Amino acid sequence: MRTLVIEDEIPAARRLSKMLVAARPSANILDTLDSVEGSVRWLRTFPAPDLIFMDIQIADGLSFDIFKQVEITAPVVFTTAFDQYAVQAFKVSAVDYLLKPIDPKDLEIALQKFENQRFKQSPLDIEALSRLIKKESFKDRFLVKTGQHLTFLPTADIAYFRSSGGLTQAHTSTGKKFFIEHTLEELENLLDPRAFFRISRGLFIRLNSIQKIHPHLNGRLKLELTPASPEEVFVSRERAGDFKIWLGG
Repeated sequence: MRTLVIEDEIPAARRLSKMLVAARPSANILDTLDSVEGSVRWLRTFPAPDLIFMDIQIADGLSFDIFKQVEITAPVVFTTAFDQYAVQAFKVSAVDYLLKPIDPKDLEIALQKFENQRFKQSPLDIEALSRLIKKESFKDRFLVKTGQHLTFLPTADIAYFRSSGGLTQAHTSTGKKFFIEHTLEELENLLDPRAFFRISRGLFIRLNSIQKIHPHLNGRLKLELTPASPEEVFVSRERAGDFKIWLGG
């Protein structure tokens, strides 16, 4: 079974590959890709694999964009952190959808479905799935503690997320701060990528929190945020290109 893995989280990709080999010792992992661009290039260059495991949100966008640029004839199993009810609605359109963290039993079921349906795959309704994911699956509120009480913090009120010392803090547009129980890595799968951008290892910012952008040394960009960040905020030269694309929508 010649398998292609499209997943931008290295630990998740490694875990999936190990689980695949454990479940099917004859499995051949052809490659692990982390972006739309790289996946399109690979699929245009090499023969189609027998099966593709594809994360929904990857480094440079949604994996549905791959389908818009290259014809995919191989069956696809989506791996996703999105809401299971939205996913269930599209069970008939692909081999399967596996919710992260992937359970070995669920993986085995997906592999059996692939083996049973290998020669009679129905086409994927990518446009419909993309619309549903964008509409329903991003987190719209967080549970936070205020004094001795718990309350909801709407995502729309958050200007940026900062991570320091293993703790993540949400800063609201009015200057309030709340600790949340998610790492920035987890937030990458929970936040709408059209509204939020991770500019560094420790900072996730919302589009409307940006007040000014200044060119800086060595191709970096310096940002002024509202409310003001406790330290100076920079976009690295390596991320500046993606950041500008994100700003352009």
